[in-house]
Amino acid sequence: MKLRRLVVGFVPLLLLTAACGGGGTEKSKSASGKELDKVTLTLNWYPYGEHAPFYYGKKQGIYEKHGIDLQIQAGQGSQKTVQATGAGQTQFGWADTPALLAGVGQGIPVKSLGVFLQTTPASVQFFSAKGIKTPSDLKGKKIAGTAGDALSKTFPAFLQKNGLKESDVSVQNTDPAGKIAAVVSGRADALLGYASDQGPTMQNKAGKPVSYLRFSELGLNFYSNGLIAGNRILKSDPALVKRMVDATSETWAAAEQNPQAAVASMQGASAQLPPAQVLSDQFKTTLTLLHTGATKGKAPGVNTEADWKQTIDVFHQAGMVTAPKPLADYWDSAALKG
Repeated sequence: MKLRRLVVGFVPLLLLTAACGGGGTEKSKSASGKELDKVTLTLNWYPYGEHAPFYYGKKQGIYEKHGIDLQIQAGQGSQKTVQATGAGQTQFGWADTPALLAGVGQGIPVKSLGVFLQTTPASVQFFSAKGIKTPSDLKGKKIAGTAGDALSKTFPAFLQKNGLKESDVSVQNTDPAGKIAAVVSGRADALLGYASDQGPTMQNKAGKPVSYLRFSELGLNFYSNGLIAGNRILKSDPALVKRMVDATSETWAAAEQNPQAAVASMQGASAQLPPAQVLSDQFKTTLTLLHTGATKGKAPGVNTEADWKQTIDVFHQAGMVTAPKPLADYWDSAALKG
């Protein structure tokens, strides 16, 4: 199951060759003999549809064009990816912005190079047969959630914006991997999840259509996943960082134009890879998340100060950011210009 949770604890990642934190980069050569920098990118979880652009960019030679031999690694939750990136165990990471904000607050030396999923996929998910059409229909319902994660922390704000109280629903604390099972079995009426992740998986498992109440469509939006790097490599090899950011923006734009080919490029990426239809549904939804009103028409990954401040405010009010820092502590605004 492809879940993007803020997982507590630390599981060591695979040992990486080359001083990934910025003390030198291993080299390789392309088929044409071009010298490339080996670059590690650790995902937020095992590969699922959202990650298609990275595999597409590698297959299409976009990263190679920028002098990069991209090595894609599975992650074990955004929090662990933030930790590993800040510690220099991976040169770059793909992680949820709430995990980045929390990590920086804890002193982890890491920054965002640009959030690509700028409209949150956070949602309440349920089988369409439940007849839930509006937030008011959630009254009296049992909702599977995971205590302490970004979804559970922001759900009260979602309820408040839609005229509901926390007491109007019953949130059942469930392990991330068990939320889908809780809904499928009928122990919960709905779950808190990501429209680009759990929904297509639940629909595939149960063979029943799934519907959503998306936070972003009902008064609450905040940044989701993006590219991150440790402060060490930002200082020691800014040229490599620039190439990685440019290549990633280019490959997301290319994947947006060729979604079927992008999804197909994931074949063999992982033993845990979802079925082809799930991958396609996940990526289709992902493509609806790339911009806010302020960034429409701009390259993927281009952010604005206003959108960043809104995100920080949401998580400050939710208690996940106790003492907001200057924006430059979270985001390298020079990494990708609009």
